[in-house]
Amino acid sequence: MIDELLPHWVAAVETHGDDEADRAPLYPEEQEVVARAVDKRRREFSAVRACARRAMAKLGLPPVPVLPGERGAPRWPEGLIGSMTHCDGYRAAALVHATDLASLGIDAEPHRPLPDGILPAVALPAERERLALLGARRPEVHWDRVLFSAKESVYKAWYPLTGKWLDFEEADIEIHMPSGTASYGRFRAELLVPGPVVGGRRLGHFEGVWTVGRGLIGTAVTIPQVCPSSTA
Repeated sequence: MIDELLPHWVAAVETHGDDEADRAPLYPEEQEVVARAVDKRRREFSAVRACARRAMAKLGLPPVPVLPGERGAPRWPEGLIGSMTHCDGYRAAALVHATDLASLGIDAEPHRPLPDGILPAVALPAERERLALLGARRPEVHWDRVLFSAKESVYKAWYPLTGKWLDFEEADIEIHMPSGTASYGRFRAELLVPGPVVGGRRLGHFEGVWTVGRGLIGTAVTIPQVCPSSTA
């Protein structure tokens, strides 16, 4: 799913399910991170790192520990950028050389409605209006969860470039729905705070893609190294 959303030069690895074979032996420093975690958390932590190490192998690189940094963002080896995601029954990691992209964010969510009370906390009024229109046209898609996933991908691409938190209300996301019954499309995130500077230009928006399938929602944001169309 995730690899379909990313450029071909990005190494993406995903796994469905929660088999022991899908997990990675943890390095001692990784074991310390989850030493007191519940079993579910340890399984997720191990499985998503198995994906990350397989992505490293795709890029011709040896496996290394992947430790959480500030705010939980993974710390990648020098010269790499990447993103990881997991939800029930699914784990994925995507890695790319830093010379190929400035930043990257991926997210996966179950294709289910958001729990009651969550949407008003994560969506701007204009976003909720657009979701209502999308829902009227394609009620089989849980657009609230697509929006939530898109915001997660935006944040994951934002943080490595800024080192700062991005609140849900600081990006206005417009989801574009394709014609017909296609279960994929694009979205645009207008940054409502000063964006990061990439290639000497300040970004005013991020572009992303979304898909729905196999009971999951997947979203991805990629930031090119040079963005000639970016606005201040």
